[in-house]
Amino acid sequence: MSEMERREALLKQDGYILGIASLSLLNGMHFSPYFSFVAIPFGPILREYGITSPVITFYLASLIVAVGSVMVAGIPVAIFERLTGRQQSDSTSMALWLGAIFLITIPSIMGLVSGNG
Repeated sequence: MSEMERREALLKQDGYILGIASLSLLNGMHFSPYFSFVAIPFGPILREYGITSPVITFYLASLIVAVGSVMVAGIPVAIFERLTGRQQSDSTSMALWLGAIFLITIPSIMGLVSGNG
């Protein structure tokens, strides 16, 4: 692989990473149906540690949902890479990861479109 092809592959992967990060952040917003599953039980847990600010609870719950969605979307990619014997993630793996996180984010997009946001 020449230097130019390697750079092109890295730039393509950067685009996939940007898309994955954007969709995970969208999935962590308050209009996501997954948000209430984390925020409601997370509030009393934080209060036990002396963190009573609802803003901090909101941001931490949003962060947990966003990171959790990236992790869950990575499971089919890890299985795919294991089955195909890949040693590193390539553009096919990243596209599969983007597609998986898009499927997870569809309910959040519907919540945004329906006006719950």
